[in-house]
Amino acid sequence: MSAQQKSSLPQKLVVVVGATGGQGGSVINSLLADGSYRLRGITRNPQSKNSQALTAKGVEMITADLNDAESVIAAFKDANIVFAVTNYFETFATSGPEEAMKVEYAQGVNMAKAASVTTSLEHFIWSTLPSRKAISKGKCPVPHCDAKAQVDAFIKKDEALLAKTTFLWTGLFAETMQHPMLVPNLLQSAGKCVWLQPVPASTLVFTIGDHTINVGHFVHAIIKQPKLTLNGKYVFATTEITTMGKLLEHWSEVTGKETEYLHITLEEYNRLWPMWGLEVGSDLKCWDEFGAESWASEKCFGRQELGLGQELVGFRDALVTLLKSPHN
Repeated sequence: MSAQQKSSLPQKLVVVVGATGGQGGSVINSLLADGSYRLRGITRNPQSKNSQALTAKGVEMITADLNDAESVIAAFKDANIVFAVTNYFETFATSGPEEAMKVEYAQGVNMAKAASVTTSLEHFIWSTLPSRKAISKGKCPVPHCDAKAQVDAFIKKDEALLAKTTFLWTGLFAETMQHPMLVPNLLQSAGKCVWLQPVPASTLVFTIGDHTINVGHFVHAIIKQPKLTLNGKYVFATTEITTMGKLLEHWSEVTGKETEYLHITLEEYNRLWPMWGLEVGSDLKCWDEFGAESWASEKCFGRQELGLGQELVGFRDALVTLLKSPHN
């Protein structure tokens, strides 16, 4: 097909949930660069600076309440492709893990139901994570993973929707090394930045590097290759497999600061960062105990099969951008 013929085809409408967030914003940017799609971004505040910037680029920005099923159905109207994502930690921060799981599951189900009644829909991409509770046989429940996996199970009960679905797992974001329990802290009397973690430095880590860039590349590739990615396939979005110790080495190299890795217990970790320590630490403990098996609940494929490479930004390069930004 010639370029002229392609340009005469009607553009597919892609609806992106969380359009001003890290994952959704990444998808918007990648598809804007392609130029072949009409884009509708869902946000809670279309008047925000970030929303207005996307509007100026030609994105249709609308508001929708993921807790309201009818609102989501209206937001998905006429969509050919939907990228769906939730924000577990927003509810977690104010209401704790149990309520956050309930809200995340309800929002995920609302989006799945809305997708199932969108007659124009061709492709539903759901950003999710494997159930640590299932993988560990109940030993390592991790609410922010387990709630998303429950939505997977709901989708799988709808054969018609499952045929249009791709499940997207994402590895550790480089950005998390700016979070309180994952940023090395200066111990002045030692003159070193100490990283207190509830797992040994040898613990395997699957990372996506810069999620604000890489999620978009993965979703773009998923959309462009439906024969490979439809019918309930799982895509694991990563840039590299490394270790906790290596992540600290990267941080030390980028900042120029001397560091020390200290392995503490999960109980101590949670005392330092109540509630958050247990949530994050339980996930890390699962990685330590089960290694690659902590991501093995489904057969999945990744960057190589999708033909991705140099465009992806790895963990160290992502840290360079994050730690040298004006906000740090």
